[in-house]
Amino acid sequence: MADADYDVLILGAGSGGYACALRAAQLGLKVGLVEKDKLGGTCLHIGCVPTKALLHAAEVADSARESEQFGVRASFDGIDMAGVNSYKDGVVARLFKGLSGLVKSRGITVIEGEGRLTGPREVTVDGTAYTAKNVVLASGSYARSLPGLDIDGERVITSDQALRLDRVPASVIVLGGGVIGCEFASVWKSFGAEVTILEALPRLVAVEDEASSKALERAFRKRKINFRTGTPFQSVKVTDSGVAVTVEGGDVIEAELLLVAVGRGPSTDGLGYDEQSITMDRGFVIADERCRTNVEGVYAVGDIVPGLQLAHRGFAQGIFVAEELAGLEPQPIDESGIPRVTYSHPEIASVGLNESAAAEKFGADNIESVTYDLGGNGKSQILKTQGFVKLVREKDGPVVGIHLVGDRVGELIGEAQLIYNWEGYAEDVAPLIHAHPTQNEALGEAHLALAGKPLHAHS
Repeated sequence: MADADYDVLILGAGSGGYACALRAAQLGLKVGLVEKDKLGGTCLHIGCVPTKALLHAAEVADSARESEQFGVRASFDGIDMAGVNSYKDGVVARLFKGLSGLVKSRGITVIEGEGRLTGPREVTVDGTAYTAKNVVLASGSYARSLPGLDIDGERVITSDQALRLDRVPASVIVLGGGVIGCEFASVWKSFGAEVTILEALPRLVAVEDEASSKALERAFRKRKINFRTGTPFQSVKVTDSGVAVTVEGGDVIEAELLLVAVGRGPSTDGLGYDEQSITMDRGFVIADERCRTNVEGVYAVGDIVPGLQLAHRGFAQGIFVAEELAGLEPQPIDESGIPRVTYSHPEIASVGLNESAAAEKFGADNIESVTYDLGGNGKSQILKTQGFVKLVREKDGPVVGIHLVGDRVGELIGEAQLIYNWEGYAEDVAPLIHAHPTQNEALGEAHLALAGKPLHAHS
């Protein structure tokens, strides 16, 4: 298609879409980027960035409230949600401005409007058809609900409305104990609300290693965040004062708000994917390890592809597709090598396989693990945080899973994902020198222990 409008036309300017656009333009391809809302998508505007701004405000609130334990006398006078929202929105606005300038500077054509796939290499936006040698589907996700559960945006809300609240609710029920639910529960508790999490699965953040889940649950109990696991939702009734939620077994729990945090669904409905015979499964677009759909010239990245719904996964897939289209033959992405972080208080961070998955893959007798308690880490003591670093490896083989719990441990996941992705052995990592005193030392200490020469850990 030498006469196509673009070399690559991207439907959606969220994390996966704009990363693909930026890299493709950098590699000399002519790029069109279709977006009905704002550049940056969910992550920048109603996801990762604003929620983490709220979590930082929550950390500041906790620091003020608990300052005397550090010998600092400060008073905590409450939460000014107008001020919190101004801070949050300012962060988003600055990043949006920077992204918009970057897209413009790369010569990328932004096509504003609702796009629809109308041919294998054609996208129609508000009645105008654009053609391309290759099309990348990157239409993102939306906050899911449950059958029979109506989101009214007032008493029954999703994370979208939660990010725009102009008050701290007196009490809130969080339906879902995954990443989103635990992060909002953490924020609201720090802001002074009474919080109850309802989770149908047997534990919070069930995708994580069981030890990480148990550590978070202990921390939440200590913080007086109520949670009920193994407790399926049945119904909700809006009352004069808020909501009354009925769970399986008949118990009724009342609160001012119900946050529905049961995951995110793929935004693919009505975009023409079915009509163009794209293989789908429950709304998700099926793509192979090279992000190719079953239709030649059509790729898919980000939350619409089954797997982890993480912004950095979308970034990586977008960059991969751009380099693939430029003929660079990049290495496929190892999904297990994508780092995962829950930014609650305390944080959970992990990469690779949890212990049960490793046992299933290699056999229970062929794996070993070691756990280094942050009680032996100087910086963690300074920060007054508790947690651990847990390593899982195949016997006499490389480390296949790294799991961390504690405040700020998300900042350690960079080294952890290098160890996993480079198939590092404990004996390779143990001699590396980690600065003292840092939490980063805990990774080094754990590898020393796994290599059979523990320093501050018990042998």
